[in-house]
Amino acid sequence: MSLAPKRRLRTLIATAAAVIAGAAGAVALPALDGAAVAQSTCGANSPHATVTGSSGAYVTKEGSTTVYSGGDYRAAVQAGVDTISSGQRVAVMASGSIGASTITIQSGKTFEGCGTINVGNRSGRGAIEAINTTDVNIAFLKMTGNPYFGLRFSGTNGLKLGDIDLTLSGGLGIRFDRDAAWNYNVTMNDIYVSGAGSHAVETWNIDGFNITKVTARNVGESGLLIQNSRNGWVGTVDGNNVGAGTGYATFRMANTNGKTASGGYATNIWVDNVISRGGGRGIFCVSQSGGVVIKNVDLASNGNNAVLIENCYNVSIRGGTVNGGGEVRLAARTEFANNKDVWITMRVDNTSVRESPCGENTNWTITGNASVNVC
Repeated sequence: MSLAPKRRLRTLIATAAAVIAGAAGAVALPALDGAAVAQSTCGANSPHATVTGSSGAYVTKEGSTTVYSGGDYRAAVQAGVDTISSGQRVAVMASGSIGASTITIQSGKTFEGCGTINVGNRSGRGAIEAINTTDVNIAFLKMTGNPYFGLRFSGTNGLKLGDIDLTLSGGLGIRFDRDAAWNYNVTMNDIYVSGAGSHAVETWNIDGFNITKVTARNVGESGLLIQNSRNGWVGTVDGNNVGAGTGYATFRMANTNGKTASGGYATNIWVDNVISRGGGRGIFCVSQSGGVVIKNVDLASNGNNAVLIENCYNVSIRGGTVNGGGEVRLAARTEFANNKDVWITMRVDNTSVRESPCGENTNWTITGNASVNVC
């Protein structure tokens, strides 16, 4: 079995942990790939409720008590969620289809989707939702299908998303609603989205987030799109064929993202690494966003701009490479204040670097064979 891109990080973590453990107490960890790690831990250690069975014959149990038996997969899964209490977990071992419907997760509950959940398109809704909740944990999930939203959230506090695999044939992967209550203290570990017609991950209104990795493959719009959010860290955004033929980007910040509660743009968002191949743009900052440090970029052959910064404030890209594809550009629309306080340090080859119009306090350190036309 080949190791999918999103899983390699888990192997490295396991290896590092083994070395550390061995140094401390000669404890060795097994050499598992990421899929094996997920398989060996999802549903382990006696969950409070389980959903088992196969098409037409599902059984939901809480301990030894049967709470559902029948042919409706969605009803079986929802019964498992509903029967547990806050602080408990349900493991969905069975695979099946919920159709154009929704699974709702309430506060304090842990959901483990160990089987594959196939979903349909319910207009304006998520296949799985947590709305106005505290401490929901979706530790594992494997989803297929064409949802309106795969996962939909708003008004959450302490939401945790663990090992999430959305192998879709359309729709939008993960959505935090725009016109709804804010979210606080959101954690995402390992998010993989392929085949979405829209964004892989689209967030609005989050104060406090830690996102270890988002991997986007062959999605129609953005890989990770963060909007009107603040106080966060992102490890890696890795996109291949993201937003082809569009102005979207593997990593996009928009709609006052990074604007602090006091109204300024002091640095409050840190991104370790952005990787982008093909598709539309690599990185796009737009519409009065900023307050961000991107430590490293690895961008190649993007069909639109490799980097576009447009009406953004306090943006720093501190290293990395651009090879081919669209130009690196600072631009501005007239309806917003011009770019201000921008620092770009990169090696750029086989494309151009351009600043037009001139921003305020823009700082360039460009190496490589790029043609450079900046202020």
